[in-house]
Amino acid sequence: MTMLTIIIVLALLATAAALIWGIVSMAHGGEFDQHHSLQLMFARVGLQGLTLLLLFLALLIAVR
Repeated sequence: MTMLTIIIVLALLATAAALIWGIVSMAHGGEFDQHHSLQLMFARVGLQGLTLLLLFLALLIAVR
């Protein structure tokens, strides 16, 4: 496995963790969810964007 592949897998796992954390937070509700739901959503979206950029980079490298 190349270093880029490992980084992509880690970014994908971090995205999934942020998604699950946000879902669990919403399910429980309460004060934590009120204060951190927006932060968790932005973290997930940012990690998703990073993962997609890394995937496109790997695609460009593979094509060359």
